[in-house]
Amino acid sequence: MRRMDAPHLGPGSRVALLVPGSAPYVDLVLALLADGVFPVPLDPALTESERTRILEPIRPDLVVTDQRDLERLLEAHAAGRSRAPQGRPIHCTSGTTGTPKGVFSGLLSPADAAALVAEERDLWGFGADDVNLVLSPLHHSAPLRFAMGTLLAGGRIVVPGRFDPAVVTAAVREHRPTTMFCVPTHLQRLFAHWDEVGVPDLSSFRLVAHAGAPCPTSLKHRLIEAFPDASTWEFYGSTEGQFTACRSEDWLEHPGTVGRARPGRSITTDEDGRLWCVVPPHARFTYLGAPEKTAAAWRETSDGPAFTVGDVGRIDPDGFVHLDGRRDDLVISGGVNVYPLEVENALREVEGVEDVAVFGLPDPDWGQRVCAAVVGSVDTGVLVGHARAVLAPAKRPKTYLHVDELPMTATGKVRRDRLPALAERSAQ
Repeated sequence: MRRMDAPHLGPGSRVALLVPGSAPYVDLVLALLADGVFPVPLDPALTESERTRILEPIRPDLVVTDQRDLERLLEAHAAGRSRAPQGRPIHCTSGTTGTPKGVFSGLLSPADAAALVAEERDLWGFGADDVNLVLSPLHHSAPLRFAMGTLLAGGRIVVPGRFDPAVVTAAVREHRPTTMFCVPTHLQRLFAHWDEVGVPDLSSFRLVAHAGAPCPTSLKHRLIEAFPDASTWEFYGSTEGQFTACRSEDWLEHPGTVGRARPGRSITTDEDGRLWCVVPPHARFTYLGAPEKTAAAWRETSDGPAFTVGDVGRIDPDGFVHLDGRRDDLVISGGVNVYPLEVENALREVEGVEDVAVFGLPDPDWGQRVCAAVVGSVDTGVLVGHARAVLAPAKRPKTYLHVDELPMTATGKVRRDRLPALAERSAQ
């Protein structure tokens, strides 16, 4: 890996970005992609050991760790900002069960490159009048995608920095943003702040999209009530690619859904309930340095190549997708398949539950017993009573652990491989 003394970067080169997100950061990502150079956005807080492990299979030609180097690189590639991207950034998966993997689109043909830009523009309606408020770190795929789509359409972005409800509220008042991507935690913190200081004028928003984690039903209803009519959406996707999009109006008619397949895509389930998504050529990918994982993620169908990330769900008669969880997270208790997401969603309905993660532990009688790690002030007896009322016996947690926080990845996903250790510490 070379630093800023690297030779000329040409099509196919890779540049690891380990600097905080900013407007110039997004400009650089677009400029590099226009020249066929692949940025690799990473959390600048990663340790040296983590960086080395993640970047080993990616083999970047350049590593940028300084804002001045970012600006020099942007100056060298500034001409690219007038052209369309020739590919997607190399984002790394969240790594909930191991080292994150680099997701690689390769260089796209001119037609596929144009289709990549058009898909996001047409779905979200990006235009020259848009002002995108960036809440999440820009090394994450979703906020970077929304920011890029806005700039490519001629709009502008506002990057307040590390998330702070007061700072975000001030930005809403000052900049009158039209679009925003967020995760449920952002909404919870914003609403709590607005309960104290008052709700700002939100009438400028035409699009508020959330994803990344399950959204509690009460929070979803408050989102719909707070923002302008027809402005709120949810989508389901992953670092690898996007599956669905869902207007809140559709969610109200199909409670719990994450929407129907995005335009130009189709979704099916296999015999195990895994969701497979057929995507257009510009949305295909490989895992860098992991051909066996790439092969496992793809299969041929009559409609074209389809990929899966292992999520399990069902598709109702109207084509709306409902998630059950991830096959790899399955808990088999007393011979019954238990998907943690279903149990987590049920427990999130209880007042006082701030977050929850469900997992399995070995059990001499049941094979595995269902356990729940809970963040919040709620009493165990209340959780037990609610589970008894809404869940079948095999799905009810037999162990509740009250914890201050859940183990999380840098992208805000639960590290399920670390959950059993919570139980071990609790038993000591």
